[in-house]
Amino acid sequence: MGLRRDQGIVLRGHPFGEADRIVVLLSPNRGKLRTVAKGVRKTKSRFGGRLEPFTHVDLILYEGRNLETITQATPIDVFAKLRRELDKMAVAGGMVEAVDLVAQEGESSHRLFLLLQRGLQTLDREALNMDLFTSFLLKLAGAVGVSPTLDACVSCGRRHQLGRFSFSAGGAVCGDCRVEGAVRIRPELLEYLRRLAVSDFADLGEVDPTLSADARVLSQRFLEYHVEHPLRGLVVLDA
Repeated sequence: MGLRRDQGIVLRGHPFGEADRIVVLLSPNRGKLRTVAKGVRKTKSRFGGRLEPFTHVDLILYEGRNLETITQATPIDVFAKLRRELDKMAVAGGMVEAVDLVAQEGESSHRLFLLLQRGLQTLDREALNMDLFTSFLLKLAGAVGVSPTLDACVSCGRRHQLGRFSFSAGGAVCGDCRVEGAVRIRPELLEYLRRLAVSDFADLGEVDPTLSADARVLSQRFLEYHVEHPLRGLVVLDA
């Protein structure tokens, strides 16, 4: 046991005891971290608002038997602009919730960390583009090894007449294959999803209002199926 230095993006927190708070972060080095911030709920807490969700912080931690204790937290990026817009806050909340579901404790997670960091930076700096969230979910699925197949039939490998999508089989299905539970989709939706899956967050192109909502619902349902858990906070985006 002793002091160590790390950094992380705050995913969530909840009260612990009378004045403390459990703070869950994503560290690039240690994956999901469950820590405790002593006295953070007191009016004169030295932590102030440094441990709010989405905040990227530099940390000094004391390694205890069960939970590590945050002894110092210095903000690296608070993403102040996104906090002034409710829709952006909802998207940021969806991002951290999705990452929280897939991140593992004690495992290096540089790819997840950089994905979340880039997503929050883009959300903070750019005008809101709802396709950002779809792109984030598709890239997140790829980061954990469950990226959907969007350019060929998952059953036979055929690359045309792809008119259905199977969550259980993992992607597009052609008209000649019968996969139980596959849902009918418009072929142009697959091309839209392919673009969002590979595009940089800052270069997603124009939103197509006829495809954007369907793309987000499909990517969200796909990830939910494979992590076996609903993304509860995202209903705000549909309000």
